[in-house]
Amino acid sequence: MNLKKELLAGIRQQGGWVNTHAHFDRAYSLDENSVKEIYAPLKKKWEIVDTLKRTSSVEDVYRRMAQATELMLEQGVQAFGSFIDVDEAIGEKSILAAEKLRTNYGSKIRMKFVNQTLKGVLEKEARYWFDRAVEFTDIIGGLPAKDAGREEEHLDLLLSTGRRLGKRVHVHVDQFNTDEESETELLAKKVIEHDMQGLVTAIHCISVAAHPKAKREQIYELMREAQLSVISCPVAWIDHPRTERPAPSHNAITPVDEMLEYGIKVALGTDNIVDVYKPFGDGDMWTEMKLLLEACKIYKPEVLTPIATVNGLEVLGLEENFGRRENQGALSKNFNSILTF
Repeated sequence: MNLKKELLAGIRQQGGWVNTHAHFDRAYSLDENSVKEIYAPLKKKWEIVDTLKRTSSVEDVYRRMAQATELMLEQGVQAFGSFIDVDEAIGEKSILAAEKLRTNYGSKIRMKFVNQTLKGVLEKEARYWFDRAVEFTDIIGGLPAKDAGREEEHLDLLLSTGRRLGKRVHVHVDQFNTDEESETELLAKKVIEHDMQGLVTAIHCISVAAHPKAKREQIYELMREAQLSVISCPVAWIDHPRTERPAPSHNAITPVDEMLEYGIKVALGTDNIVDVYKPFGDGDMWTEMKLLLEACKIYKPEVLTPIATVNGLEVLGLEENFGRRENQGALSKNFNSILTF
């Protein structure tokens, strides 16, 4: 029996991998200057990339995106979702590059673009670029941590805009692997409040695992009610530094195994590729899947195949039946039997 061979065959039968989360506009941007900052904290890196954005031409951004797209094609990826920076540091350069990428590669691979919000969305200039970005992007992106202290307002704007424009919403949440964060829980509550069930995806959700079991279960129940899907990018967060803060024993990876028990839809992404965030990130889909299945101890190909394929199509809005799911939680509590032999 060769489970890897079986899993890869199942992925091919479903049309190939789906990379649901990346940042192609910054791929392959690591250079002699940025390599000096690879150990900087994440929040500092959010600002470091401004130099790259200001000095890049449209053609520079396009070349990086095209190289990443070629990598996806080499692996048999059928579709991807990429965040792109649209803010005062880069202006519309990523939009123009994405338009060119769609023209040149749209017949070879399906693609969805999402606006990155490294400047937040609430201050005047940030709001200007947010409004400009969502005119172009297929999916509305968010990063509530960039509007610290006003996270609810940040989410209100994302979700109300998504509802008004009829677009899905993808939000970076719970990235710092600490029980001090509860962004996934807040996002789920806001999804219900805005009646956006089934149309919102949480990216990463690392800190969920840092909470005690009873709290995690409460979060999963809320996620199920909100029909909140999740994108896991295992390689991107396995490097999270250890701390002395007490927490339940856990991996620095989305707790996918527990989420599946509650019928929560999970998809797979690569996140950053050869940049200041992930200098060794190579965009390899098998590497992401291998780390996920080992860290979460999920060994059944029939469980893993949807994570790599159809779930990704759904969270990107590429599946015909994507959207609200009245019976999404039907597998709750019974799904655990599928995870074990």
